[in-house]
Amino acid sequence: MLPHSTGAGVPALLHGCSWQAYPVTETPPITWLTIPDLTELLGLKVSQVRRLIEDRALLASRIDGVWKVPEPFIVDGEPMHELKGTIIVLGDSGFSDDEAMRWLLEYEESLGIAPIFALRAGRKAEVRRVAQALGF
Repeated sequence: MLPHSTGAGVPALLHGCSWQAYPVTETPPITWLTIPDLTELLGLKVSQVRRLIEDRALLASRIDGVWKVPEPFIVDGEPMHELKGTIIVLGDSGFSDDEAMRWLLEYEESLGIAPIFALRAGRKAEVRRVAQALGF
């Protein structure tokens, strides 16, 4: 079992625990959600979930031919509010959607953690400042 994980193997971070439960250089494992998973989790129709992706309220990646969204992008049964603006900032900084996804999920030295987990910890302004600086 993972350190600080629930019995289901889902990091406790995804259940409201502080991001500091993991060593600074370790990013918690990411669980990926399919479109059907999202329809159930969000209580939306497939077309509504696809619209969230088209509107860039969520980012999705094709993994093994299936569109998937990282579970940390969902907070309290809805897309994380801070995500859309951050995706826009990354796009304005010249990031493609794939590059933005990678940046959000990978360890960022200047933040000391993956940006998505910094966002979840309430560090939106700091994450966006770093994202803006990457464009220069």
